[in-house]
Amino acid sequence: MEAKNSNFFESIGSFFSGGDQIPWCDRDIILGCEREITENGNDTSDEAKNESIMRLSWALVHSRQPEDVQRGIAMLEASLAGALTPLQKREKLYLLSVG
Repeated sequence: MEAKNSNFFESIGSFFSGGDQIPWCDRDIILGCEREITENGNDTSDEAKNESIMRLSWALVHSRQPEDVQRGIAMLEASLAGALTPLQKREKLYLLSVG
């Protein structure tokens, strides 16, 4: 019984101590996502554009730079109303919470 209690309190302690790590994104990845969007331009389908924008939003909210995070949040808020499926809406809400 004591071992179970010990494991329980260790798991709670690791939860509150921030044991999980947020995957940080550097400026090169953000620039690559931006380049992908500009290179594709109007030649791609709406679905491909949305995927590129989601990748850029993901990179922005995972940046260590506050201005990048704010930009990602603004992009996600603007695109939230256009979410076509519940999954897309859930992904955008998740990224907003990360930001």
